[in-house]
Amino acid sequence: MDKRPFLFKKFGLFHHNSTMRIGTDAVLLACWTDIYDDDDILDIGTGCGIIPLMLAQKRDSRCPGIIDAVEIDEPSSIEANYNFKNSVWDKQLSVYHCDIRNFASAAERKYDLIISNPPFFYGDNIPSNPRKILARHAGSLSYTDLLTVVASLLKRKGRLSIVLPMIESRRFILCASQYGYNLLKMMRIIPVMGKNPNRVNMQFVGYQVEKPDVEDFVIRNEDHSYTESYKLFLKDYYLDPIK
Repeated sequence: MDKRPFLFKKFGLFHHNSTMRIGTDAVLLACWTDIYDDDDILDIGTGCGIIPLMLAQKRDSRCPGIIDAVEIDEPSSIEANYNFKNSVWDKQLSVYHCDIRNFASAAERKYDLIISNPPFFYGDNIPSNPRKILARHAGSLSYTDLLTVVASLLKRKGRLSIVLPMIESRRFILCASQYGYNLLKMMRIIPVMGKNPNRVNMQFVGYQVEKPDVEDFVIRNEDHSYTESYKLFLKDYYLDPIK
């Protein structure tokens, strides 16, 4: 197994001990999500810490906002902590090894942005690896659980940013509305030109939205080469030119 760090333009990170390694879902969500210099940010289920590191790169290292990350899997949290400490943004980044529900009950601050690549498998789609059950199966953190936590930790004018499979996005939008969160914008992610979207980035707010902003984003052309939009979107992060 190749255990070299995954290198981005401004940071590198290890992800071999995490329940979920670096993937397109987390990378696109972090790149798509808008942040401000003074945002206090919380990443729920950080894994190896890829989302906080990408968000930290977006803003000046002298900014006052902090980025906290919560991870229930101990090896993943250890790896995220190592990655944070070895980045130039180590003073902004902190990881907490605990259940997010316990974190929420003891938290002393609220956040401007909560971001998550959450568990989304339901029913019999249970991973064989017990660690991945926590990371990927919604039985370990239901949408109701997640939104209850968000309601207690998000500031009144805060934003929730999340990525889910297309079919699960409909379920989540309905559930979020019951907690007073409305869809502000969404990116429907199409894996290959001509195919249907299979993932959706969504941002929710706690105020009325007349009409959410909806865009489609295609990763690969029909010949499976990367689209120019994809290359441009991630040019500030990937070390080598995307081919």
